Amino acid sequence: MQLVVLGLNHRTAPVEVRECFSFSEEQIKAAFKCLHEYDDIRECVILSTCNRTEMYAVVEDADDALPVMQEFLDHMAPGVLAETSYDYLFYFQEEECIRHLFRVSASLDSLVLGEGQILSQVKNAYAMARMAGTTSTVLNTLFNKAIAVGKKVRTTTRIAYSAVSVSYAAVELAKKVLGDLSTSNVLVLGAGEMSELTAKHLVASGVKTVFVSNRNFERAVSLADKFRGVAVPFENFMKSAVDADIVITSTGAPHYIIKAWDVAHLMPKRQGRPIFFIDIAVPRDIEPEVGAIAGATLYNIDDLEAVVESNMRGREQEAKEAEKLIDEEMAGIVERFRYLSYRPTLARLTDKAERIRQRELKRAMAKLSDITAEERRIVENMSKMIVRKMLRDPIIRLNEAAGTDKEYYYQDAMRKMFKLDIALEMAREDLLGEEQESETKTCHRYARQ
Repeated sequence: MQLVVLGLNHRTAPVEVRECFSFSEEQIKAAFKCLHEYDDIRECVILSTCNRTEMYAVVEDADDALPVMQEFLDHMAPGVLAETSYDYLFYFQEEECIRHLFRVSASLDSLVLGEGQILSQVKNAYAMARMAGTTSTVLNTLFNKAIAVGKKVRTTTRIAYSAVSVSYAAVELAKKVLGDLSTSNVLVLGAGEMSELTAKHLVASGVKTVFVSNRNFERAVSLADKFRGVAVPFENFMKSAVDADIVITSTGAPHYIIKAWDVAHLMPKRQGRPIFFIDIAVPRDIEPEVGAIAGATLYNIDDLEAVVESNMRGREQEAKEAEKLIDEEMAGIVERFRYLSYRPTLARLTDKAERIRQRELKRAMAKLSDITAEERRIVENMSKMIVRKMLRDPIIRLNEAAGTDKEYYYQDAMRKMFKLDIALEMAREDLLGEEQESETKTCHRYARQ
């Protein structure tokens, strides 16, 4: 078994590619239902956020599994890979995969270093996979450890000090463009978590008025009330844009909600006043052509990188400390995974030996009915020591081979030499024999009566 991750993120793919692979929970749940059709994938967790889509999996052979996993992604986003490029994807195996997930959970691989949302997103992705039954021992172990590492990084370093996020970067960009925001009106489209964080940072920066619009008007009202803002019906948000200096969008719409045609008709109503659009949604909310209209300036999520870079300089040392912590945690998890792959073989070997020992001991005791309790204890201890010493060398050889090229050779050899593939069948036969013996004794007892 090998551990792998296939995915893309803000480092490997532009926003127009990432938005094609931005999957909803419903899409992921539907994909999990089809996972049984892909024999090479034994376990699976899918993490999909605005900046990354990653598929963690346990597979038989990493090289053979790559095209299968690509096929699975293509099933989720039909035709996209063929139309774009496989070069946008990264594929990490074993320790590289583990380190990547640890860094993701610790927000070291985020667009905004130290942002707080990714850890909860990792938790949600793992919980969804467990609920769907697509995880087992390996991914359960990996994700529980990754979540613990993420928490430890946030509590033992100052990487999350003065917490920032993409929404914070959007506000910083607005301040850079307009300077003092105390006379500015802002229109926020969307009433989800990202929109709420954006409104929070805007209010902290002293904006004059916050307009909030959402398809669900009650949610817009609820968010506006938190910040003493004004809720706007979604069908009328362009009317509020006449009075807004900044429009920040973060909806979950699958298509553009602001098109170039809308902005072209908006500008004459503003009487020459410029307007700044900041689109932090994936998929994007604003048609790219809006940026070409006179008086309108458009920034999308990729444009935030410059702002993020300037905000993150103070966290670079904390990131180094976090990397050291991850190095320490890596040693333990790698050692643990080193033994996971052959534990079933060892368990079958020791179980089979113990069954044989107990069966032969039972037969011997039946012929030694006159021995004392102490003598019985001596015989039983002797049988245990014989089994332990007989298994000692095979177990040592398997331990030495763990994690090396010889591991599968030794596992296969042990299964064949000790007939471990039929160990479960032997256990069933032993159980059946005990039941039949018990039934025979019962019959004899009734016969004597």
